[in-house]
Amino acid sequence: MNDLPAIALIEFRSVAAGAFATDAMVKQADLRLFEAGTVQPGKYLVLIGGLTANVEACHRAGIRAGAPEIIDDVLLAVAHASVVAAIRGTRDTAPGDSVLTLETSTTPAIVRAADAAVKGSQTRLAELRLADGLGGKGIAWLLGERADVEAAADIAASVLAGRPGTLCHSIISRVHEDVARRMATSTRFDAAG
Repeated sequence: MNDLPAIALIEFRSVAAGAFATDAMVKQADLRLFEAGTVQPGKYLVLIGGLTANVEACHRAGIRAGAPEIIDDVLLAVAHASVVAAIRGTRDTAPGDSVLTLETSTTPAIVRAADAAVKGSQTRLAELRLADGLGGKGIAWLLGERADVEAAADIAASVLAGRPGTLCHSIISRVHEDVARRMATSTRFDAAG
């Protein structure tokens, strides 16, 4: 069960503006401050969750306080439970026939794309990574049958059309067992691992 029905993420190009907006957000209404801080390359992210009305009010406060230093933002009034779980660090390591990799140039874009893709297709969200270790990008891995991951890719592209940032994606069918085993362990490069 998703105990945080709504989430919002704002990405700032200025650390000062991001810190100021974060304070304005948490003063607005009761919510859970998942995380706030700097990420590479010199951006500031704030991620909140809670009851829909509270998150909406806090998101508006953050937009007002942080403009014009906002790069991108996302507000999910009803976030998919797997997106919230992935943000909390849960990974789905069960194998899938095909893997869809989504990569966005902003972190709010990957949250928006992953949420829409899992809601609109028969795929599972294997992992969601935000910014750090990625040069400020966002990535998501979705698992499923080939037709389902193709549908998820189309959904992600359509939900991001006209929004800030870029989307790149790839689909791997019949994933090689070595690649699947490595992805199940971690998607981070670790030469010692």
